[in-house]
Amino acid sequence: MIVVIENFMTSSAKYADILLPDLMTVEQEDIIPNDYAGNMGYLIFIQPATAPKFERRPIYWMMSEVAKRLGDEVHQAFTEGRTQREWLQYLYAKMLAKDPALPAYEDLRAMGIYKRKDPAGHFVAYKKFREDPQANPLKTPSGKIEIYSSKLAGIAASWELEKDETISPLPVYASTFEGWDDPQRSEFPLQLFGFHYKSRTHSTYGNIDVLQAAARQEVWINPLDARRRGIANGDKVSVFNGRGEVHIEAKVTPRIMPGVAAMGQGAWHDADMNGDRIDHGACINTLTTHRPSPLAKGNPQHTNLVEIKKI
Repeated sequence: MIVVIENFMTSSAKYADILLPDLMTVEQEDIIPNDYAGNMGYLIFIQPATAPKFERRPIYWMMSEVAKRLGDEVHQAFTEGRTQREWLQYLYAKMLAKDPALPAYEDLRAMGIYKRKDPAGHFVAYKKFREDPQANPLKTPSGKIEIYSSKLAGIAASWELEKDETISPLPVYASTFEGWDDPQRSEFPLQLFGFHYKSRTHSTYGNIDVLQAAARQEVWINPLDARRRGIANGDKVSVFNGRGEVHIEAKVTPRIMPGVAAMGQGAWHDADMNGDRIDHGACINTLTTHRPSPLAKGNPQHTNLVEIKKI
């Protein structure tokens, strides 16, 4: 059984056996801190901009109800007897105990935003290490900033890797599967990679129509490659390989190398999976192998061999 908790009908939600509608961030209280960089820390007390609609519930309520059905002990262990609001108050009280200069909970709620300048000045990465490396070693085997990683060397020596996989203790270029020298290039000659797009945070905001219009999903292709395929800027094209096919507009530009294509990652998949399975949303995962990257075992969307043709 697949259970999905969502705000929108995403690709994952379409596969759900049970779909539980979540609340939006603007429909519930929360406190957002940010003091990771710069010299100005702040807290934002989010307050509901609108009341929850229909039968939607917050995740905490859903999980509390699941815990309740597993027995009183499980429910007590999960909630510790607190509601979502009471957890927020409890956690803020712990912050206040560590930093008495913070405003009281209700005062912060009334303020909405609380800012405070860091008396130590601007944030400096590894400040203590820079001042005294011997007394403040980093959490690396050597205690220093490492160019050569002995930990990666150990992994490379002990893991079983395929012939076209490399884990290097040094930051070097390594040929990889579906790279520029893969034999599959005879059939799929363009090396497609994904990049973070300005209209989305990964896939978040990918369904907002005004953002879609302002920053269209396009595949970048060099003029030399486009000319060979009879493709002009703005043409609708098919990008495909043995795994799938997407339909998308072409952006013909010399800002990308010949032999290489690029597409913003995070676009929402939009295909009839019981029909032609062509993705009109142009999600790069449609073209990406399920084979994980060698070290992180992540999505290897930054190198996919494809062909592009005009529709």
